[in-house]
Amino acid sequence: MTHDHDLVLRPTEAQISTALNPPSGRTGGDLVVETLAGLGATTVFGLPGQHALGMFDALRRSSLRYIGLRVENNAGFAADAYGRVTGEAAPLLLSTGPGALTSLAALQEAAAASAPVLAISSQIPTAGLGGGRHGYLHELPDQSASFRGVVKSVHTVRTQSQIPSAIAEAWKSALTAPHGPVWVEIPQDVLLSPTPLPVVTAMDATPDDLLPRPELTAVAADLLSRAARPAIIAGGGVVRSDASGKLLALAEKLDAPVVTTFGGKGAFPWTHPLSLQSWLEDRHTTDFLEDADVLLVVGSGLGELSSNYHTFKPRGRVVQIEADLGKLESNHPALGIHADARLALQALLETVEERNDESAPRRVRELLAKVADRIAGQELTLEQDVLTAVRRALPAGSPSFWDMTILAYWAWSAFDPRGTNSMHSAQGAGGLGYGLPAALGAAAADPTRPVLAVSGDGGALYSIAELATARQYDLPVTWLIVDDGGYGILREYMNDAFGQATATELARPDYVALAESFGVPGVATTPETLEADLAKALATPGPSVVVLPALLRMFAPTHLGGHD
Repeated sequence: MTHDHDLVLRPTEAQISTALNPPSGRTGGDLVVETLAGLGATTVFGLPGQHALGMFDALRRSSLRYIGLRVENNAGFAADAYGRVTGEAAPLLLSTGPGALTSLAALQEAAAASAPVLAISSQIPTAGLGGGRHGYLHELPDQSASFRGVVKSVHTVRTQSQIPSAIAEAWKSALTAPHGPVWVEIPQDVLLSPTPLPVVTAMDATPDDLLPRPELTAVAADLLSRAARPAIIAGGGVVRSDASGKLLALAEKLDAPVVTTFGGKGAFPWTHPLSLQSWLEDRHTTDFLEDADVLLVVGSGLGELSSNYHTFKPRGRVVQIEADLGKLESNHPALGIHADARLALQALLETVEERNDESAPRRVRELLAKVADRIAGQELTLEQDVLTAVRRALPAGSPSFWDMTILAYWAWSAFDPRGTNSMHSAQGAGGLGYGLPAALGAAAADPTRPVLAVSGDGGALYSIAELATARQYDLPVTWLIVDDGGYGILREYMNDAFGQATATELARPDYVALAESFGVPGVATTPETLEADLAKALATPGPSVVVLPALLRMFAPTHLGGHD
């Protein structure tokens, strides 16, 4: 009897000849780029460094396209965005020590947002590994330990023969639900040494399916079918698993209203009759969700932002579908289903009974009207006008990337993404500097459409160097910088908490002149001319900068004292 696992693919004579006569001049670095190309990678991001030169020299002999950024953390943000928009593992090539460590904040964001980033770092030579301090440049006592608490998995290489399998294993890990960043490290001498190994071919790193347990989906389907007031919270897991179509079908079959989390923007059509949109920092929305007798939470751990700062207290049954096992029932008791969102939603679609609830769209309209009235009563016309201008200027198919800035906080709740997987922000980990480099990564993935980046003046200085990257690769990114003279949201927080702000005011450059010094067109705009200036910049090929001097305010929170 022959089993599938007993079968071995026999090489052809041509393959044997090629394997026995590899091209000359190859090193361990070639094994890295050959493996990446064999796995399907086409673009890599990164920054060279002394110990990593073997990888970067090998790029010259490969078909891979290299996008080099100016700061490792920004290279990580670019890879993060590339992974989000393509669903592919985005290779990030880094050097040892300071170069590697500088990427940590970006990898934390990728982990929080489940973005598949494949970071490959060099290490000091193997002679210096294994304990003790040897005085090598960039040396750390245990480099991988710095990443183990941040990334999804760590893979160490000590010989050239380990390179293809380690990278393939990391690739598979990055793309198995939940997606996430992974870390591979390879010593300098392993990358630089000539290799006798044949060219890497026939790599297979197909991610594992995370299937739901059928007895759990049967119970969930029964609860949803018999519910009187079902509702759905859709998180980033719906977007990452490309499950928005299945979510729409299930919501319509159940007549269940849907709210999307800030990380799940675009998971459900914004103007659909069952769409509660994204007003999660709103007590009316929180009350609506608490009133559901069965609440389906898909692809969200119901963390701080998704639970209205942990004030959300569901009164009905909760069904939670989550690929990250650590997030399952971590904040609320639930029928926990550990599964990929797409596969679990498909199972529910096949087993739920159709509900007909003509009151659901009316209840949605009534809730959105309450939210609109609350915002209208706060005299925040400028903020709403600015966000409306951005939405009108941005083509429907274009993605947007938002830094941690007041306009982004508005956008989390109030911006219509007009499409799935098209609006992204750094709200997973909450670090500054995400907007521009992430937009560059998305533009590298698809240079046929303009991409919008939005930053405040504080966050802009984190990534200003990447204007050189935008110009060097002529990437179609328009960067909107809202200049309020400091860290605007921190200014608000401190004024509210302490009566005055400290360390929030910033000296800053003339951003238009600075952009033009990079060879990037810049324009200063006003709230009245923003839509026209932004639309013109987005329609012009290549990078551009639009600067809006404006002091924006946040809408008042409603998680602190109940109803307005």
